[in-house]
Amino acid sequence: MAAEEGQVAVTVSNKQVIFNNYVSGFPKESDMSIAVGEINLKLPESAAAGVLLKNLYLSCDPYMRPRMRNSSGSYVGAFQPGSPLSGYGVAKVLESGHPNFEKGDLVWGSTGWEEYTVSTEPGQLFKIQHKDVPLSYYTGILGMPGMTAYVGLYELCSPKKGEYVYVSAASGAVGQLVGQFAKLAGCYVVKNKFGFDEAFNYKEEQDLAAALKRYFPQGIDIYFENVGGKMLDAVLGNMRLRGRIAVCGMISQYNLESPEGVHNLASLIMNRIRMEGFIVSDHYHLYPKYLEMVVPKIKEGKIVYVEDTAEGLDNAPAALVGLFYGRNVGKQVVKVADD
Repeated sequence: MAAEEGQVAVTVSNKQVIFNNYVSGFPKESDMSIAVGEINLKLPESAAAGVLLKNLYLSCDPYMRPRMRNSSGSYVGAFQPGSPLSGYGVAKVLESGHPNFEKGDLVWGSTGWEEYTVSTEPGQLFKIQHKDVPLSYYTGILGMPGMTAYVGLYELCSPKKGEYVYVSAASGAVGQLVGQFAKLAGCYVVKNKFGFDEAFNYKEEQDLAAALKRYFPQGIDIYFENVGGKMLDAVLGNMRLRGRIAVCGMISQYNLESPEGVHNLASLIMNRIRMEGFIVSDHYHLYPKYLEMVVPKIKEGKIVYVEDTAEGLDNAPAALVGLFYGRNVGKQVVKVADD
């Protein structure tokens, strides 16, 4: 609960990653800066029902790029110039005025890109129950990216044994899980590493349609869409009858001033394809069900999860920018502090 009245509060330094200004084109490290302020380790009266967090890990995610634009085109609000970035992270509760959290709780959810954050919306936080896995997993496989993979594949696409599954951006936080989940369901999966059947680097292919026909001569039943643009166009031309496409991101389009068009939409009609976009936060009520499925598989070694960890807030801007150049291998995480 909140600190008792009259208790002396400690003031400490609070390093932050500041968003400098709105971005066009590819983001650069200079679009962010490091600042050091001070914070009182006591909940202010204005946040009496909130929680005070010590941030341990921060998550670098593609959806953060649209938040760097001065527009309302994203499903989540734009960053404010001169203020810290925000996103998903793992934190320890230092003080709580909210009945669902106590001092010492470990949580994951929305937090600031800084050492300490006063959260006025604790409803966006999840208490961590399984502590016998790496805490950083709650930025990935046990957090938002894991839920994204689960919802898109199982809830939207309903994979069946023997079906052909294609995952774009399969080495990132979400894609590496979609492929493994599909393999566990008995599907044939293209993209290598993490136990997939085949792989190719879409950035090196001159003719995406030809590459897909090479790896999927029978066509594609399920496509988990993370890339968009030319990739989506090529996939649409190679889908099987009654195929399903789950759309959770389009990273190839986020840095373009004029997004690329898609020309093969008639395939949706001819092949009776169902294509559906989704926002993972609409499905967080399924989180307990997801944990029941995935935690045992992690402990049994049936799922491999790869992380790319940057140490310290000073390296956070480079880690985030690297996402959009494909520099990360696995889930990009920033370690802020030890528990």
